[in-house]
Amino acid sequence: MGEGMNGAQSVVRTLVNCGVEVCFANPGTSEMHFVAALDSVSGMRPVLCLFEGVVTGAADGYGRIAGKPAVNLLHLGPGLANGLANLHNARRAATPIVNIVGDHAAYHLQYDAPLTSDIAGFARPVSSWIHESKSAGAVASDTARAVQAASAAPGGIATLIMPADVAWNPAARAAQKLPEIGPAKVAAETVEAIAKLLANGKKSALLLRGSALLGDVLEAAGRVAAKTGVRLLCDTFAPQTELGAGRVPLERIPYFSEQITAFLKDVEQLILVGAKPPVSFFAYPGKPSWGAPEGCLIDYLAQPHEDGAQAVRDLAAALDAPAEPAARTQLVLPELPKGKLNSLGVAQAIAHLTPDHAIYAEEANTSGLPFQMILPKARPHTHLPLTGGSIGQGLPLAIGAAIAAPDRKVVCPHGDGGAAYTMQALWTMAREKLDVTVVIYANRSYAILNIELQRVGASGAGANALSMLDLHNPEMNWMKIAEGLGVEASRATTAEEFSAQYASAMSQRGPRLIEALI
Repeated sequence: MGEGMNGAQSVVRTLVNCGVEVCFANPGTSEMHFVAALDSVSGMRPVLCLFEGVVTGAADGYGRIAGKPAVNLLHLGPGLANGLANLHNARRAATPIVNIVGDHAAYHLQYDAPLTSDIAGFARPVSSWIHESKSAGAVASDTARAVQAASAAPGGIATLIMPADVAWNPAARAAQKLPEIGPAKVAAETVEAIAKLLANGKKSALLLRGSALLGDVLEAAGRVAAKTGVRLLCDTFAPQTELGAGRVPLERIPYFSEQITAFLKDVEQLILVGAKPPVSFFAYPGKPSWGAPEGCLIDYLAQPHEDGAQAVRDLAAALDAPAEPAARTQLVLPELPKGKLNSLGVAQAIAHLTPDHAIYAEEANTSGLPFQMILPKARPHTHLPLTGGSIGQGLPLAIGAAIAAPDRKVVCPHGDGGAAYTMQALWTMAREKLDVTVVIYANRSYAILNIELQRVGASGAGANALSMLDLHNPEMNWMKIAEGLGVEASRATTAEEFSAQYASAMSQRGPRLIEALI
């Protein structure tokens, strides 16, 4: 494809050369040459989303499961700005993502047309790499650098701004994939120092994140625990955890500040593996923000940019750890619930009926507490939570996970308030025929905010204040919303109805939504 190639075609071909296979898009006029290039270049799957927050959240879900970036195609500064909340979540998850953001042709910027904006300014807070291409001849090389930057350990968001004339002007050729910037090796001296700490008899905990929570690395951590008695912890919203029967059990750090301090009160040594010291999600009057107890030693086996996975393996070797972990999770399936439907019954049914190796794109918030208690002992699964706290992530996250792992069931337990942020995601699920089962906890409230209202000590909350947290008047009908967007839907008012509907969803492929009235 050299002859007649334009800048946009060179970009798409470069992305394919770099192993990028999926483009989540909500394009506009400035991106039309990129859109056209999707037909002239093979190897890229385009996925249309109706809102940029769905685009960016889907790329997050894809990147977490696939372990490599998708590309987002976004329309100018406002399009990027619409996607910033889920890019914030993706940044907190260290998910590799490439953003390509169209801009006006360079000569058009002088006229300050209505959509002119500071695109780099919008991108800067969520991006680990930003560049504006200046010529069609260089844009392919810029694209290869963007993929390299997004994939660099521990993973980040690379934003490439592509003016319209750069897209339509002639280009010479595509670029090839650049060498990967892998994680830095952890020094042997560091591994030895941590091994000595864990052998000193003090009460210790390993706080694991990223690849240290997956596969054989979690097994190695379990072997370290068998040798030393160290507790194995993960963050409240660790981007990806592998849980369930047969796997090494983890202790998840709780959400509220006083719970964190109680959870860690006996820890004398906290060893971080790709993680940060635990802190409270918010500040509360009279409650601590810092989670570790006073006098606790905090040390690092691996920084986020370092190879924490190999460091855990090396630590097990340095300790001469036994061949088997200290413990494995035993399968405990709850009975199917009966009678009135509540969040506990929903969790029980999901745990009982979901097959092995499902992916949970979970944003259940307050309704998810029983879920988080029951699911770790259910069948093996992967858990993807709301990493950055910006709600409206779960539905898009499920799209990306389903595209990255089409042979695995994807389940999305979601609060109704958060789901309202990105309900357009249902349309993409239907269009792409994704095997996603969405469970909407319909409690008609921003329930978490009712709790937070009390915790922050806000006084004088009356009818006006409470109305800001209430989703009645009118009530959203999620069954009709889903059907209107092309997704088969049902509504459950009893535990028996929910179990029957969920069992049906698990026995078939394709998108499905169940509205659970709790």
